[in-house]
Amino acid sequence: MTPAPFPATPLAMTIRPFQPADLSALYAINQASTPGVGHEDEAEGLAALFAMGTCLVAADEAGTPTGFINLIEPGTLTYPSDNLRWLERWMAEHDTTMLYVDRIAIAEAARGQRIGQQLYEAAFDLTRERGRTWLTCEVNTDPDNPGSHRFHARLGFERIGETRYREDYAVAFYARRV
Repeated sequence: MTPAPFPATPLAMTIRPFQPADLSALYAINQASTPGVGHEDEAEGLAALFAMGTCLVAADEAGTPTGFINLIEPGTLTYPSDNLRWLERWMAEHDTTMLYVDRIAIAEAARGQRIGQQLYEAAFDLTRERGRTWLTCEVNTDPDNPGSHRFHARLGFERIGETRYREDYAVAFYARRV
């Protein structure tokens, strides 16, 4: 399936690696984006996730973070994620390789500027650079996140499975060949 094209991004920005000075802004973006992304009780919890993976930051012309995507390698056992474990089993069953999107979040004021698309483009590039075949993620189905399902479909992700963990929490898993 060919992804639908997106219009050009009107907001001038750069995608760069996470820097410790970004943490406060990224923590605020993360917390404002729940339940679409996981809640963290403290900024240090988010910093620990970034330390386990690779965090790419979208920053405006002034260098202010406007969003981020955090990527985790399979086999990162210090990352206690049932979602990553599900995707690792999928990877093994299909004898393939992948990189996992732990979370992506965009500041409320920056939404609609195609920042998410540009963060994913950088993630696709990084996935290829690391010799991986797929970029994978999950999207909540309970509570449902219909905008995220549409967004991932537009980017060419395929729904590869789903699971319910408890009465009020279920997810769909997506993968895109890079």
